[in-house]
Amino acid sequence: MLLDTLPLDLSQSPSREALEAFLEGCKLRAVKKDHAQLISISVESELLDPLAVLESIYEPTEPHFYVERPLEGVALAGAEVAVRYKPDGEPRFQGANAFIESTLENAIAIGDASLPFFGPHFFCGFTFFDEVAENEPFSAASVFVPSWQVSVKDGRCVATANALVGVDSDTRSIASRIWNANTKFKSFDYASVESKVEERDREKWRVETTNEEGGTEGFGQAVSAALSEIGSGAFDKIVLARAQDLRANQAFHPLEILNALRDRFPDCYSFSFANGNGQSFIGASPERLVQMEGGTISTDALAGSAPRGTSAAEDARFGSSLLRSEKDRREQKVVLDSMIRRLADLGVEASTSDYPKLKRLSNVQHLYNEIKGDVPDGVRLLDFVECLHPSPAVGGSPREAACKRIPDLERFDRGLYAGPIGWVNSRAEGEFFVSIRSALVDGDLARLYAGVGIVDGSVPEKEIQETDLKFKALLENLL
Repeated sequence: MLLDTLPLDLSQSPSREALEAFLEGCKLRAVKKDHAQLISISVESELLDPLAVLESIYEPTEPHFYVERPLEGVALAGAEVAVRYKPDGEPRFQGANAFIESTLENAIAIGDASLPFFGPHFFCGFTFFDEVAENEPFSAASVFVPSWQVSVKDGRCVATANALVGVDSDTRSIASRIWNANTKFKSFDYASVESKVEERDREKWRVETTNEEGGTEGFGQAVSAALSEIGSGAFDKIVLARAQDLRANQAFHPLEILNALRDRFPDCYSFSFANGNGQSFIGASPERLVQMEGGTISTDALAGSAPRGTSAAEDARFGSSLLRSEKDRREQKVVLDSMIRRLADLGVEASTSDYPKLKRLSNVQHLYNEIKGDVPDGVRLLDFVECLHPSPAVGGSPREAACKRIPDLERFDRGLYAGPIGWVNSRAEGEFFVSIRSALVDGDLARLYAGVGIVDGSVPEKEIQETDLKFKALLENLL
């Protein structure tokens, strides 16, 4: 679907009144089409730090989205809601697809279409399971277009304002809001953000209680039970996670934690997804689920773990041992074969290297293969997300048999943990990652998640050690 695009630079409008007059024209279009119109205005700005911009207006009562891969020079932030998907009983990925398509049918993008991250973006978060309990902080599908967005790619910064204009909209108010946002982006004041941070940091907070349902003993028992089921042929692999609950003496600030994560893990997706009810899901994930760009689909098969060494020799020894590990190679091959098979179901002839490589992060290293293929006609990005999630790296294999057993063995709700989070742009392209190495932050409470793949040959004590290593990465950035 082609988005209606006007190659105008409204940042050069001589007055707020001129912008209001343009929006009045959009209002007439809404009347003619009998449908509210999404107006998206993108302008290039001076280079900004999207996280600092988000921090400057952060409110727990407003939804936000943030993702950054520092090594790639890509960052994307958005906050508040211009339009939001409201699930209505339909299958969640199909419903989200229909919402995106309907919104784009009634949208106008203004600006230079060649700008990176031009036009409206749909920020998406899907829970691990298709259904969630009523008291869960995030619904099974959370999709929204933000009121404002700041993005950086290849050293270029783009500010986007989105607004829904209906037949009864107050265009004067909308014009004022867009005008004021554009003025702020043009002369952003980092000093005002610094003063807020310094004020919050005067009182050092501390973690007062830590709790894990069942503890390490309970997790070890779950691993043993899973190994017994693997031995009986119920499934070949299952991924089990632990959840640790922390309570601090004052509220956590998700964006300050995110700043520490992006500095420590520049090769990961540092992210924050907030629901507007006070809860934020944050983390630094090493795992891409799927990326669609220029007619090509890309995904990763990631599995197996080893620590990083304190010296070059020790680091190489750990990596070499991982590459030679029959158990870890088998686990990673299960993921690789499954991803290729699922892509084939959508008509993709995938290609990859013959052998896995090492993906080295700051605190851990993994086995991985990159998988690529051409996008068949008519296949949408969320079709790939639905097909690939959950991968054996976070669910198990066979998928249905393993995932059916996860709730009983883990004994807690995953929510967004290990679910797909990402974005779809106005060209129906985008990127999703797997939300692992993550935590749910809610005021002075934080729930940390860490998982591990269980296959024949797994040892409960070693799986506890591996999840402890993954917890440590998050804990060090919370404290």
